[in-house]
Amino acid sequence: MHRPFWTRGVIGALALWGAPLAAQDAPPSPTPLLVAGDLRDGTDLSGPWHYSIDPFRSGISGFHGGMPDIGQQRWRDVDVRKAMASDSRVLYEFDLARSPLTTLPSSWLTEAPELRHYQGLMWYQRSFPAPTQRHGRYFLRFGAANYATVVYLNGQQVGRHEGGFTPFAFDVTKLLRDGDNQITVGVDSQATEATVPPPVTDWENYGGITRPVRLVATPDTYVDDAWVRLTRDGKLAVDLHLDGPAAANQAVQLRIPELGLDRSGTTDAQGNWRATMAAPRALIRWSPERPRLYDVAINAGEDRWRDRIGFRTITVRGADILLNGKPIFLRGISMHEEELGTDPTRAMTPAAARALLSEIKEGLHGNYVRLAHYPHSDSTLRLADELGLLVWSEVPVYWQVAWSNPDTLARARTMVAENVLRDRNRAAIAIWSVANETPVTDARNAFLRTLVGDVRRLDDTRLVSAALLVERSKTADHPVMTLADPLAKDLDVLAINTYNGWYTTDRLADLQTSEWRVPLDKPLVFSEFGADARAGFHDPVNGQKFSEEFQADYYRYTLKMADTLPSLRGMSPWILKDFRSPRRQNPDFQQGWNRKGLISETGQRKAAFDVLAGYYQRKAAGQ
Repeated sequence: MHRPFWTRGVIGALALWGAPLAAQDAPPSPTPLLVAGDLRDGTDLSGPWHYSIDPFRSGISGFHGGMPDIGQQRWRDVDVRKAMASDSRVLYEFDLARSPLTTLPSSWLTEAPELRHYQGLMWYQRSFPAPTQRHGRYFLRFGAANYATVVYLNGQQVGRHEGGFTPFAFDVTKLLRDGDNQITVGVDSQATEATVPPPVTDWENYGGITRPVRLVATPDTYVDDAWVRLTRDGKLAVDLHLDGPAAANQAVQLRIPELGLDRSGTTDAQGNWRATMAAPRALIRWSPERPRLYDVAINAGEDRWRDRIGFRTITVRGADILLNGKPIFLRGISMHEEELGTDPTRAMTPAAARALLSEIKEGLHGNYVRLAHYPHSDSTLRLADELGLLVWSEVPVYWQVAWSNPDTLARARTMVAENVLRDRNRAAIAIWSVANETPVTDARNAFLRTLVGDVRRLDDTRLVSAALLVERSKTADHPVMTLADPLAKDLDVLAINTYNGWYTTDRLADLQTSEWRVPLDKPLVFSEFGADARAGFHDPVNGQKFSEEFQADYYRYTLKMADTLPSLRGMSPWILKDFRSPRRQNPDFQQGWNRKGLISETGQRKAAFDVLAGYYQRKAAGQ
């Protein structure tokens, strides 16, 4: 069995975070966090990078194990052509500085035809000038790289990271040099039974550096973490942590100029400050109808941290979801991180995110989006704040995870921490989800309860959920579904994925006779339902599967069925846009695409789009 590169060589994967964490331990605290690091001053390293395939991982270890030969060490800070030309004894079997160019961020799957289905190790390299007259500290911050990453600067390893969808950063202050600096990054996309997610999914595994890389500058002591929010009882609260030699007993100041708020304090011996205060009377609470954001600043010594933050509360009361104390129905859709186009490469620019989220907000009359099945980009979350879309955010604990493997649990816990700590300043996020469609076992229950506990300790202001499976009766003469998952009692919002009428032989007209046996004391959302249709394929007479007519009828009947559930408080049908999935291979209709989108991969609306849009428009009008 293939052992991924992060388990080889001198440094193991868990050296980054320490030994595997027991269930009772506190959630991991990745460092540095650089919360709101995408807004800090720095140098954008997006653009042209050299790349080199390494299918046998020879740049990670020799063929007998241990360190690779010098001739295979891709990170070496050397002019390969010059070195070999000047000494006949020198052998290098790479030359990244003269390898082909690609433009990052993106996935290598779209770089060349021979890489379309490549899964494994890829090396990237570029040079960049260091800022002149440097002061303070410098960090290399990666928005995300899929899946496991090792980073070198000027020939020296600066760190490793595992996980394909959350940010990470390394302090490179002492490694920067005047003039050009060489950065080399190895990214291995190969999943194993122990990774999160495991190898079998229902989406494209876009390997590569898929989000921006920046050289971020800070003072010697800087705000590493800041969380400014409304508590559930409507007070304004701030938690911050300073990192650096002057972190202890440092004067700090929270300012929200538009609200006339100016609060000062002093950090403790660990560089932390926490304060709670009455919310200013002028504060306008964030909502989908009025997504008000405020410029928030924290001054600490030489550092000035900033973010754009909205303030609102999200709670449950019985079967109701309450936004700012008022019941709300979540009119949503699910969405993968894949831009519109015939050849997507997971380059989710602000423009690409806006094209998708606008279809939800303006086209579907939505107020909610499920960002599946992993944390999405900073750009997408900030735009959800701006547009007024509530968000379900989840980690890729998906299908068959290695529930009994402590290393896998440690990886999942780190992903949860990185996700929550990055985004808990986003007003849009209403629900943290810890899993999708996971089979019930004792080991799975313990694993997920650990994640639920981590979420609650990291963020006590939002709701927790997971997309669950139901048991269907094998003897009833009509569809009878029972939510018997023991995890339900640990969740704030119950969520069910259902595909009756698509993956079952039910007649669509019979869906209204469905019987749902679910707890009625908690809000329920349909986290998924859907049917495939190839845009432009019509069969008005027979309405066969994959026709636009079948998909539209599926939505009509499923929505009628949904209206019969007394505790249903929202839905996120599957899915906004057709997306790549190698497991979907019907040559007439799929050809490597999951066709459950309400729009095609290029943005063409299917008939079912208008069905859902009309339903949501009536919901918004209170009909």
